[in-house]
Amino acid sequence: MTRTAAPVTRAERLDRLPFTREHGRLVVGSGLGWALDAMDVGLISFVMAALLAQEEWGITPGELSWIGSIGFVGMALGATLGGLLADRFGRRQVFAVTLLIFGVATGAAALAWSVGALLVFRFLIGLGLGAELPVASTLVSEYAPAKVRGRVVVLLEAFWAVGWTLAAVIGYLVVPGSDDGWRWAFALGAAPAVYAVVVRWGLPESVRFLELRGRVDEAEAAVRRFEAAAGVTPVDSPPLRPSTESAGWSALWARGSRLRTASLWAVWFCINFSYYGAFIWLPSLLFSSGFTLVKSFGYTLVITLAQLPGYAVAAFLIERWGRRPTLAVFLVGSAAGAGMFAAADGDTAVLITGMVLSFFNLGAWGALYAVTPEAYQTALRASGAGAAAGFGRLASIAAPLCVPPLLDAGGSGLVFGVFAAFFVVGALATWGLPELRGQTLDAEPGSGSEDLFSRSAPVHSDPA
Repeated sequence: MTRTAAPVTRAERLDRLPFTREHGRLVVGSGLGWALDAMDVGLISFVMAALLAQEEWGITPGELSWIGSIGFVGMALGATLGGLLADRFGRRQVFAVTLLIFGVATGAAALAWSVGALLVFRFLIGLGLGAELPVASTLVSEYAPAKVRGRVVVLLEAFWAVGWTLAAVIGYLVVPGSDDGWRWAFALGAAPAVYAVVVRWGLPESVRFLELRGRVDEAEAAVRRFEAAAGVTPVDSPPLRPSTESAGWSALWARGSRLRTASLWAVWFCINFSYYGAFIWLPSLLFSSGFTLVKSFGYTLVITLAQLPGYAVAAFLIERWGRRPTLAVFLVGSAAGAGMFAAADGDTAVLITGMVLSFFNLGAWGALYAVTPEAYQTALRASGAGAAAGFGRLASIAAPLCVPPLLDAGGSGLVFGVFAAFFVVGALATWGLPELRGQTLDAEPGSGSEDLFSRSAPVHSDPA
């Protein structure tokens, strides 16, 4: 008797494809937005150092800390709301809107006439920035083939290094050029407002989201577009029952989800605290320790370049070792880099240890963005990613504010020693994260540790 082949879902059809030019366009299209995001975040570290050097602004260390932190207040709110909106209205729509918001606000920041005005504009910038990152990573992860999904998301995250390097170039060439150099830097940061139009019309909407909303014809057209790029003959997929409701936040803490949520939030918090505490203050710390403004910016540029090989190695290992081992190793490496930087003495030691910290820290970021969308299924994916990012942004708010008192208490050695400790805690928290290397994105996310408590628990069951 002939056995009838099981119908293939659209998600399975996407998972079976090789990496094609359509995937490349999606990664580059999303990655350019990601790079512009990084450029904007990176610029503030150079603006802070420039304002510190200008006597007419008369900025105190406390005010400087708030200039560094206020954007992350907006990012915390933006990440949380952006994820919710992306699960309700679509990944592409929210991605485009966030680019528009932070692009316009960045341009407006170039006109800031006081510390208060700059704080307001930085908050609005953060609102758009925070929402963009989890939404973009969710969109890319939902299209990437299962066998290379982690590597593709790390590749997307690598655009962060491109943007931060661009910020370092602008900081090195533009900011020190005149008293208004920081204003010109912000003016250049308005580019995302223009790019938002490209995103809105050039990128596809998530197939999984379209199916969830009953927009089956659009979902089928999107899958066929990617199949055509791979030279694959389309097959019929089974009909679906559309859903008009998104899972609530309570599902993040339901039985079967709570351990991975707690672990994810812990890693996000620790990596945000150490990364932003270190890199937002780095040019200012170098300047305060005796480097000239130009030299401190030049060293920051070189240290930033070490991010690129960090991403490359993480992208290679994430499909060899898996998500959790790669993330844990790079977090431990980040802790070692921060510890060495704390003990660095002399220009060469500062440069080398800073590069080690940059290499491992950004590789860890790549692995974290790969594992985050895999922790939840479609109805909750963007919301879960956004909530984790939003919680992590609380640490990015606190970290720049903690640097001045830590400096007073024990100098830069204590500052980077604290950052090293947070990296270690983050590495320990990876124990509870899911591992979906090579599996479909809609597989039941789980980790060995969580299965000990709720092996058969559904992902979105009611709270116990």
